[in-house]
Amino acid sequence: MADVLLTHSYHLYYDRKQTRKMRPYPPLGTLYAAALLRNAGLSVAVFDTMLNDPEQGFQAALDEHRPRIVVVYEDNFNFLTKMCLTRMREVAYHILEVSQGAGATVLVNGSDASDHVLDYLLKGFRCVLLGEAEWTLLEAAQHLLNGDDRGLTMIPGLAYLDEETGALRETAHRPLTRNLDLMSFPARDLIDVNQYRSAWGGAHGYFSLNIVASRGCPYRCNWCAKPIYGDSFAVRSANSVAEEMRRLKYDFGAQHLWFADDIFGLQAKWVRELAVEVERLGAAVPFKMQSRVDLMTRDTVRALRQAGCAEVWLGVESGSQRILDAMDKGTRVEQIAKARDNLRSEGIRACYFLQFGYQGEAWEDIQATVNLVRNTRPDDIGVSVSYPLPGTKFFDRVRSQLSYKTNWSDSEDLSMMFQGAYTDEFYRALHDALHAQVRSFNSRDEYAAPSPAELWNRVVQLEKSCRNARATVPPSFVSQELVQLQSGSGSRSGDE
Repeated sequence: MADVLLTHSYHLYYDRKQTRKMRPYPPLGTLYAAALLRNAGLSVAVFDTMLNDPEQGFQAALDEHRPRIVVVYEDNFNFLTKMCLTRMREVAYHILEVSQGAGATVLVNGSDASDHVLDYLLKGFRCVLLGEAEWTLLEAAQHLLNGDDRGLTMIPGLAYLDEETGALRETAHRPLTRNLDLMSFPARDLIDVNQYRSAWGGAHGYFSLNIVASRGCPYRCNWCAKPIYGDSFAVRSANSVAEEMRRLKYDFGAQHLWFADDIFGLQAKWVRELAVEVERLGAAVPFKMQSRVDLMTRDTVRALRQAGCAEVWLGVESGSQRILDAMDKGTRVEQIAKARDNLRSEGIRACYFLQFGYQGEAWEDIQATVNLVRNTRPDDIGVSVSYPLPGTKFFDRVRSQLSYKTNWSDSEDLSMMFQGAYTDEFYRALHDALHAQVRSFNSRDEYAAPSPAELWNRVVQLEKSCRNARATVPPSFVSQELVQLQSGSGSRSGDE
């Protein structure tokens, strides 16, 4: 019997795109919470929904552990939890229902629960743990296990419904953890790591695990939601990170690592310290991470390579300066090519996150992004459309345009949920053409079908038929005449 059964709501096989990619990672956020509870003397079990059936599997876990408390504790280091794919919320509600049926008290933490507190409470969760919630969870669990249900109202960092009036109540804000070295390493022993090893080995021939060196991001891109950490940033010591890398390498057999930080390499001095510690401990493992183009200076990139970095995902977003400025991105287009060159010089793969459909984006802005990709030739790209996330300035600007659909069904949805410049069909065609273009940079297969040229021709055709007559444009944007995108525009031809 367990005092607390922790779980989360993301199931890989409910997400078409991620199932095809088959790059599953353990739920670090859930496992950090589990480690803290266990260190405090509580009996803890974890049901890992990532690769296990959330219906039959979770019921079996309930029967086995018979917990007094169930916690849907999302992995807040998994960016997909911010988007709250519709299926995830359904899984969370299912876990709630069957847990209540087993007589357990059910708590929840995560981006979606923090953004939709009342919805979750009305559904039946005892309380919502707001923001960064490990310490809040520990105090709540201790009160509940001691039979002090009313004591929840005195714990900072949670929301609940008043038992007498039914009104929504939120307790005092809980300060964020500043010294991350106080946190134990995630309790990976509470899940079946061999499931991940088998999935990775079968799909890719190697084994990758995830790790985080920091929490939060201090930058203020106006489309990026931060319901957990806000604009704060805290980083672990380089020694602590290197030691965890060493353990993942030798104790778990990891051959590759994914740093799931919102932003990695923020402080150049810290990156240099990490390189020294990794070398001292013999902890080098090829890793990938995500960062900003303005942080990829030559010295930082050199230190990243020394620490084992093999791939960097850059938040490029757009090749149009006016769109970057509208996003409050704080970067310059020319910094993108410089970052690409610096990474190439050290043999590190440079990959771009690209975002289309931002409010006010016009045809010429799309052209600028396409030409940027053609000219700088990234090793890989991730293409999305602007997604209005609650709590952002961008969401507030388009709120009145949102219809019944406010979440994607899965990460491949790519639906526009506000009145952008074009329809879904156009953006999906643009997605396909750009991916084909990048594949052509890195492939010797000249006979792949359809060719980039064919896909670009379709984009050009759809540009005319898929224009949205009611597209909204920020007041600061001056309407300019749109120009035509040709499949051969830019410095290279579209059929490369």
